Amino acid sequence: MKLRKILSFRNRVAVIVAGALLGALSLLYTNQLAFRLKEKEQHDVALWAHAMEQLNRDVLSGTIQTQDPLVDDLISSNNNIPFIITNENLEVISSHLIPERIIGHPDLLRRQIERFTAENTPRQVRFGWTNRHYHIIFYGKSALLKSLFYYPYVQILVIVLFVLIGFIAFRSSKDDEQNRVWIGLAKETAHQLGTPTSSLLGWIEYLRTQPIDQSAVEEMNKDLAHLMKIVDRFSKIGSETPLTVANINEAVGESVLYFRKRIPRNVTLDYNGLAIAPVQAEINTALFEWVVENLMKNALDALQGHGAIDVRVSSDEKHVMIDVRDTGKGIPKGNWKRIFEPGFTTKTRGWGLGLSLSRRIVEEYHQGKIAVLESEIGKGTTFRITLKRSYEG
Repeated sequence: MKLRKILSFRNRVAVIVAGALLGALSLLYTNQLAFRLKEKEQHDVALWAHAMEQLNRDVLSGTIQTQDPLVDDLISSNNNIPFIITNENLEVISSHLIPERIIGHPDLLRRQIERFTAENTPRQVRFGWTNRHYHIIFYGKSALLKSLFYYPYVQILVIVLFVLIGFIAFRSSKDDEQNRVWIGLAKETAHQLGTPTSSLLGWIEYLRTQPIDQSAVEEMNKDLAHLMKIVDRFSKIGSETPLTVANINEAVGESVLYFRKRIPRNVTLDYNGLAIAPVQAEINTALFEWVVENLMKNALDALQGHGAIDVRVSSDEKHVMIDVRDTGKGIPKGNWKRIFEPGFTTKTRGWGLGLSLSRRIVEEYHQGKIAVLESEIGKGTTFRITLKRSYEG
């Protein structure tokens, strides 16, 4: 089992590392493509600037009479690089892929020019052989270049989402499968216990007719009644669990009174619930008593034959609290939450399901809370159940 868990953990780590590596390679490759495209666009703008300078010089020298329209077509209609061409006074002469609302608004135009300057170094176009008159080309990233920059991040996000959805679906299906197994096991256990409990009930009725100590028979009858209650609890797992308003003092007291006669001589069990005003909450009595008994059983195990258990009921305007405190060995703080996980146990025997079932009964069926209130190594532990208080009846 441990080997399987180790391999499962290593497989998960391997999948995560592989996914991270693929994401990193994709990001690196796309960034390289984006860098090459940016260099190409910068090179194209440099060529446009050089062509414009050469044509202007040819026009001024009389080599050609007018500027070749091919240049205008080259730098405007046949590319997707946004740019603004201004004179030396930053007055717009020409633009491409820039909305008119920006060109016509001085503040928006200034901010757009600042953004282009931050993205790429502007190119100057000189006229003639003097530096008095020149044009400036401010240009930004093309739509394709922007897409390449953002694409790997979108790709990584999609991969993460798919992994997350797959993990949730796998975990959900695994939990559903486990739930079906446990529900089936619980119902089968209840079914299997039905026959011997019925038989024991008949034997107790027989013993009542015999000349023996009837007090012992009564205690046996109480144990049988408790066993039948356990069978009833197992049969309720996975079924509808109707809640009814009940006196919490009495419900907890039933479990305490049963345990008092069955604990070691050197263990004391105190309970304050029968000496205070009754408080009510909506519970399924059979399942709720199971939780209280689980907590007292854990407390008894922690004492190892010596010590005290104190069960206390308290309340405020909205909640009812049931505390089960022991003077046992205590629980390390790192395990306060783990002890409610299925299979986790610090004992040499048992399956580690008692507290897990208790949490499920309290939180899922009763919409309450159960947790370690406090614990100190060598001094003891206090568990607390919190339920919503009811004022009916």
